[in-house]
Amino acid sequence: MNAIVADSRATDAMPLLHVKDLSAGYGEAPVLAGVSLDVHAGELVALVGSNGAGKTTLLRALSGLIPVASGDIVFNGVSVAGSTSDRIFRAGLTQLPEGRQLFDQMTVEDNLLMGANLRNDRGAIATDLERMYAMFPRLKERRRQIAGTMSGGEQQMCAMARALMSSPRVLMVDEMSLGLAPVVVLQLMEILQQVRMSGVTVLLIEQDVHMALEHADRGYVLETGRIVLEGPAGTLLDNPEIQAAYLGV
Repeated sequence: MNAIVADSRATDAMPLLHVKDLSAGYGEAPVLAGVSLDVHAGELVALVGSNGAGKTTLLRALSGLIPVASGDIVFNGVSVAGSTSDRIFRAGLTQLPEGRQLFDQMTVEDNLLMGANLRNDRGAIATDLERMYAMFPRLKERRRQIAGTMSGGEQQMCAMARALMSSPRVLMVDEMSLGLAPVVVLQLMEILQQVRMSGVTVLLIEQDVHMALEHADRGYVLETGRIVLEGPAGTLLDNPEIQAAYLGV
């Protein structure tokens, strides 16, 4: 099976991730209907919507975990619609899943190293591990601790660091705030901004609309499997429809 190779015609002006008229779902039940969105290199883009809107389904389609019924997904200039999840992951499109999904009985450090299990650049892996500990000092303190015994916020940090150990081009973060205290979510958002500043593009999937749009460059609003609004994050925050539907204004 051939590897996904970047198209030499791709330029900085092109979206790093381009989704065009995407439809996908489970069996005979369509969930997404003609979804289109773009994520440019260096951006933090928020995809927001209520529970059941289809956000996680979209993420699973982008990751190759469910089949695409129609439309296209172009990553780094190459169509990856129909590619396996393994090939998409190797290409640099990495998912940080809802619920963290750590290896609960393994140490923090072993979890982080699992994020690099498809890499063979040992020197760079060691460097990235130390970079993760610099970004997440709490994880360095707990590097020998069993991951399942940590707090929810610490486990989310571990899951984020594990995803970053794969050396992604785009990090897709699914419901990072779920079940966490607001002060912990704010801390994680500050780390996510550091991640973006380090050169990793971020697609943040969230039902906490205010938090996501407050920190994003641009946003998309998904309702019942369709994009209904898009634009600069600040503009969406000021939109009366958004305020009425999601912010209680």
